Amino acid sequence: KITPKFCLWPIFSLPIEGIGNTKTRIHPVQERIAKCHGTQCGFCSPGMVMSLYSLLRNIPKPSMDQLMEALGGNLCRCTGYRPIVDACKTFCKATDCCQSKENGTCCLDQEESELLDSELGNRTCEKLFQEEEFLPLDPTQEFIFPPELMNRAEKQPKRTRVFYGERITWISPVTLGGLLEVKAKYPDAPIKPGSLFHVTNIAYILLILNVLISGLTIGAGCSLAQLKDILTDVVLDLPVEKTQTYQALLKHLRTLAGSQIRNVASLGGNIISRHSTSDLNPLLAVGNCTLNLASKDGKRQIPLNDQFLMRAQSSDLKPEEILVSVNIPYSKKWEFVSAFRQAPRQQNALAFVVSGMRVLFEEDTNIIKDISIFYGGIGSTTVCAKKLCQKLTGRAWNEEMLGGACRSVLDEVFLPASAPGGMVEYKRSLIVSFLFKFYLEVLQNLKMMNPSLCPCLPAEYGSVLEDFHCKHYETVLRYQKVDTKQFPQDPIGRPIMHQSGIKHATGEAIYCDDMPAHDQELFLAFVTSSRPHAKIVSIDTSEALKLPGVIDVLIGKDLQGVNSFCEFPENEEILATDEVFGVGQLVCAVIADSDVKAKRAAGLVKIEYSDLKPLILTIEDAIQHNSFFEPERKIDYGDVDEAFKTVDQILEGEIHIGGQEHFYMETQSVLVVPYGEDKEMDVYVSTQHSKLAQDIVASVLKVPSNKIMCHVKRVGGAFGGKTFKTGIMAAITAFARFVNTKELYKCVMKNKIILMKEKLGDIMNSQFILVNGRREVQFAKQNKTKEKKTCNEKKLK
Repeated sequence: KITPKFCLWPIFSLPIEGIGNTKTRIHPVQERIAKCHGTQCGFCSPGMVMSLYSLLRNIPKPSMDQLMEALGGNLCRCTGYRPIVDACKTFCKATDCCQSKENGTCCLDQEESELLDSELGNRTCEKLFQEEEFLPLDPTQEFIFPPELMNRAEKQPKRTRVFYGERITWISPVTLGGLLEVKAKYPDAPIKPGSLFHVTNIAYILLILNVLISGLTIGAGCSLAQLKDILTDVVLDLPVEKTQTYQALLKHLRTLAGSQIRNVASLGGNIISRHSTSDLNPLLAVGNCTLNLASKDGKRQIPLNDQFLMRAQSSDLKPEEILVSVNIPYSKKWEFVSAFRQAPRQQNALAFVVSGMRVLFEEDTNIIKDISIFYGGIGSTTVCAKKLCQKLTGRAWNEEMLGGACRSVLDEVFLPASAPGGMVEYKRSLIVSFLFKFYLEVLQNLKMMNPSLCPCLPAEYGSVLEDFHCKHYETVLRYQKVDTKQFPQDPIGRPIMHQSGIKHATGEAIYCDDMPAHDQELFLAFVTSSRPHAKIVSIDTSEALKLPGVIDVLIGKDLQGVNSFCEFPENEEILATDEVFGVGQLVCAVIADSDVKAKRAAGLVKIEYSDLKPLILTIEDAIQHNSFFEPERKIDYGDVDEAFKTVDQILEGEIHIGGQEHFYMETQSVLVVPYGEDKEMDVYVSTQHSKLAQDIVASVLKVPSNKIMCHVKRVGGAFGGKTFKTGIMAAITAFARFVNTKELYKCVMKNKIILMKEKLGDIMNSQFILVNGRREVQFAKQNKTKEKKTCNEKKLK
């Protein structure tokens, strides 16, 4: 059974050719990102460069809207987007001007500019770079795919290609019939629309567009970006009453993920995955879409409804079937469709709650003929409010109907207090809010079609119907000019480019994980606690140790005597031994000869817990149980109590701040390299506190700090998260490497003795011996008189 796991695009199909580097030449995009101060830690810079490069290859002079859409899928955690956008704006049609404001004036009008000049004099400037010094962008000098290879590929006969790996077999058919044959042979194998080669692309096989009398038929292999372009054209060509579903889909397609994901993610993949937070499935369900399926035995259609989304066996695909296309019907007159979603960000974020709603009225009335409501993000599947829709059918569209619907919807679309993802009360309020907003949108449309059907909306409801639009605000920034009397070698106040800026932009900057592999290199993965407060009953590592390539599993008892540090809070350990105090606490560490094997083995470690009381999950719980960090730290200046007695007013209240979903662009990374004597060791670590990391490592290894050389070249984002915990991870890694270095040395000596015995005993027929678990030595006897040894002296050193 072959079940490869990937998100959207296999890594081995990505191109590795760079657009520029410091050894040959840098590309204008890379130069401007660096010289416009668009890099800081540099971890996101190659992604920014490639997004902008892709945009310029398609649109050499983009607008600001196109620029912001191209960068919508990129994240930056430390530079801030302003200098990055400043660099990108140098390629746009117009810079430094808002062009047309509502009042018809420019933000850089002469009066405002003269006022700033009179106040600040000639001591400031508006930019920290000079555009005229940049390399020009010449589209004719860009790389192209060699036409000769394209012609050669087109002339070759189209045939199915098969690629074999250790755990995965990749089959790339070129026809729909070939795909159905493969699916019949391997019914459990997943389908990945996308190209490995120019001639083998399943996405092309399933890319269909038919404009029918009843609606559109879209191929399952159509990318979300292509779907967005198709629907945009259709909405412009057809009457409004026919495009209600298409307009709602477009609303979500504009904010679904980022442009990079929309370019490769397919419509079929979005449907078949049936994620609860899918932005499109609720809309496709309310739009009465149907799915066209095919297999080796024939074709059939199934509706995209609540049963399909719940994976009911009677409404699901058979293992040997594939989704070929999707029928999206036109909407009717007096039919309205709306889309709603609420997420942490407008783009590139999973929604908390997503919804699709549709209502059809009796002609020229406000009586509901048919209604459909779907919610996503509130459970394991997309949910249909079927009972509510049955109650509302036949009723008038008025406030009485709305009141009953709001009271009933939470009974059917139930969200338990322990629902995954939390924020239960917030999600419940969104369920009702979306229904209220849908009521207002439909009321407004009814009034436009027949004013006598509904009363005027109150003025305060106007803002509810407004969508959030991203406005490109233009600001005037003034920077202090460099003093002409300042010495050239004095860097203070000068807009100096980041020393590694060019390397950040070209992707040549080396981070901890980019360092070359060392001989006998091992990898470590952590197993963390899944309970907030519990006693560790047992740790079963037997299944993990059975996995080939796994060397050892470290637990807290292995660090006996060194499992703490002087600066740790009381009872905190490097690896938890008896008790855990929070989810994510380090419990054990798996050591293997590859990163993949270490992570796989970490998932096989079984830890049995016994929950402890009290369970403190909120600030209120901590206050109730008198659980505080000690010692108390505060700053008193003067007599605070006396001051409160004499002040005119005392303001009291509470503010609640929840936990943050925090992350770094570069994950926690450590590389330790022992010298081989006196426990001396090089530690390459991505940390903000190298001295603390050095001290913790030295403490665990019981050596003086000067034996540990801690190297920090650069850090790919941190924000305080790489100060204390990074040192703990470095100490565990160093301890694991020291212990296993001795074990490997014993293994080497043992194998050398075996080698000598075999040689003396003349046992020479195809003997294979592993030295250090990695080196291979082969002996073969030729004609029983000669022996041939094939080995590398350097490897046996």
